[in-house]
Amino acid sequence: MAEEIKEGMGRKAGKGGAERIVIKKYANRRLYNTGSSSYVTLDNLAEMVKIGTDFVVFDAKTNEDITRQVLTQIIFEEENASGAQNLLPIQFLRQLIRFYGDQMQSFVPSYLEMSLDAFTRQQERMREQMAGAFSAAPGYNLFDEQVRQNMALFDRAMKMFSPFTPPSSAAGSATRPPEPDPEPAPASGGDQITDLKNQLEAMQKQIEKLAGAKS
Repeated sequence: MAEEIKEGMGRKAGKGGAERIVIKKYANRRLYNTGSSSYVTLDNLAEMVKIGTDFVVFDAKTNEDITRQVLTQIIFEEENASGAQNLLPIQFLRQLIRFYGDQMQSFVPSYLEMSLDAFTRQQERMREQMAGAFSAAPGYNLFDEQVRQNMALFDRAMKMFSPFTPPSSAAGSATRPPEPDPEPAPASGGDQITDLKNQLEAMQKQIEKLAGAKS
């Protein structure tokens, strides 16, 4: 019974009623897994993410939810790991930074989450295409073309969401597709939000169609 109580103290309800492990971060920057009653590292948390283990991180002193900061730190460590292949392109990071403080900033998380969700659902098909890519040059060209189309779609979406985004350098713009003609602004703020939501749904269908076309 004592062990059951102790285990329950180390978990809390997550989305859909699923349990998530509670991690506490102390002033000395050590991370404590209350579920297993042991100290863990960022590498341990990264592995937990990869195998689908849900967890939430709290500051041990203030009880503030710092999960976002810890996950961001994991990404930073992964990007700077010696010999690791970088996951985040420089141009993507530049575009992302531009949206901080922008009037359309609140729409970016939904778009990124939706795009990655679509990519995740299609990853098995992508893996099959990648397997064929390394066995034949034409297969690689097809996969490479799909990547270019995905990046072009993302670039067009970012321009559509933020027409006031500063233009990129000449070197970067040379490889980009032409920008779409600007659409007329909706008459009211409510209509604008509805229009943006419709555009998000339309882009979701485009992404899924693009990923499925290569299967």
